[in-house]
Amino acid sequence: MVDAFVGTWKLVDSANFDEYMKALALPTLPPPGVGFATRQVAAFTKPTTIIQLDGDKITIKTQSTFKNTEISFKLGEEFDETTADDRHVKSLVKLEGGKLTHVQKWDGKETSLVRELKDGKLILTLTLGNVVSTRTYEKAT
Repeated sequence: MVDAFVGTWKLVDSANFDEYMKALALPTLPPPGVGFATRQVAAFTKPTTIIQLDGDKITIKTQSTFKNTEISFKLGEEFDETTADDRHVKSLVKLEGGKLTHVQKWDGKETSLVRELKDGKLILTLTLGNVVSTRTYEKAT
C-alpha cells in the first residue's frame, strides 16, 4: 500500500499553513511559534516531496528553495526527527486506513501529519490542537 505514495510530488495548494506554523509555539522562540520572517518565506515556498521505499524503509525528502529535510523510518517504529523549524521530536509513522499517519511529540505537545491519496493527488493534513492546515500535491511528471 505504501507503494502508491512513492514518487515526486509538487505542492499546488496550501490552506491555513501560516496559522499552523504559529500554533507550533516553540518556547525557545519569540512569541509564539515559528517567527514571522520564516513563516512569510515558507508561505510562498512551493516544496517538492519525494517519497521513496527501499525494502521496509521509507524515506521522505522535502526540497525547496528555503530548506531541505529528509527522514527515513520503518512503519510502526519510533524515531528521532529534527523538523524543518528545528524542533527535536519523537516521531512515529503508521499506515492506517490507506493513510500515512505521522505523529510528532515534543515538550508535552503533539502534532499529526496525515498523507492520503485522493483523485491522484497527495493530500497532507497537518493538525495541532484545533488548528488544521491542508496542503495538496500533484505527482510530478
